[in-house]
Amino acid sequence: MLASEIVKRPIITEKSMQLVENENKYTFEVDKRANKIEIKKAVEALFDVTVLKVNIINTTPKKKRVGRYEGYKNELSKAVVTLSEEDKIEIFSA
Repeated sequence: MLASEIVKRPIITEKSMQLVENENKYTFEVDKRANKIEIKKAVEALFDVTVLKVNIINTTPKKKRVGRYEGYKNELSKAVVTLSEEDKIEIFSA
């Protein structure tokens, strides 16, 4: 897989922005099939940074209902990537 196929999009929430400010950790939505080594290489290639650690969170699909229609939210994989102290990713600072 290509690096752009592994890292789908950044996740920008209040909690993820606190991780960026306090601990230099960045959160991304990643491909379900990717492992930690592939995610590390993809983030390093896309953003030209040094990755120290990768944690993966797999979410289960949650049941949702709108009126009489039922369905499930998409299941997704999130990766919390810890960077070295001197590295930053600029898309999170906008």
